[in-house]
Amino acid sequence: MKNLIIALLLLSSATASAQQKLNPVLKRQLDSVLVLDQKYRETLTYLMDPNKKDSLLKTLPVKPEAAIGYYWKLQSQADSTNLLFIEGVFAKYGYPGKSLVGEPTNEAAWYVIQHSPKINQYMPLMKTAAENKELPFRLYAMMLDRQLMYEGKEQIYGSQATSKPLRNGQKVGYYVWPIKDAAGVNERRKQAGFDQTVEQNAKRLGFDYKVVKIEDVKW
Repeated sequence: MKNLIIALLLLSSATASAQQKLNPVLKRQLDSVLVLDQKYRETLTYLMDPNKKDSLLKTLPVKPEAAIGYYWKLQSQADSTNLLFIEGVFAKYGYPGKSLVGEPTNEAAWYVIQHSPKINQYMPLMKTAAENKELPFRLYAMMLDRQLMYEGKEQIYGSQATSKPLRNGQKVGYYVWPIKDAAGVNERRKQAGFDQTVEQNAKRLGFDYKVVKIEDVKW
């Protein structure tokens, strides 16, 4: 009996060790997933930018009025394919983190879920991966913020922006989604690994930061 217990412990140890070894095949697969995740998003970003839209439209294979719908359809198809693959990876390996696929490949599965309707389902998996340093904590923070925004709740780290109209009917363009304890957000961002303040991040996205309260957002 003692020998059996020792053998089981050794097997468990070997299995755990094997899970920590880099998996080059999975790494290549996830690198391809990440390329597919971003394949049409850059084009869509340009199509929504007034300063880049006109020059880009001249090079596209579709009519200008159909361009956004055309590329969103292609990206949605790619996202669906990626999600099926990633859910299979989760079932077999758990979260494919830094120990298994290296960096930055360990971010691939995060991107797929961030762009899916299943954020809430996989949030605990992301949190565990972040706490175990298999995934940058700031990415988990961004996903948490996005889910809170989807639920109409205040975000924590100020990473999500929106253009939803306010309750008074005022359309203010893009703004940072309301933040819980906005005064302390930059300290939380720093602790989570963000390298910019909420004000700097808003500038990067093309607008000035201002505090918006959750009761002011039309929901």
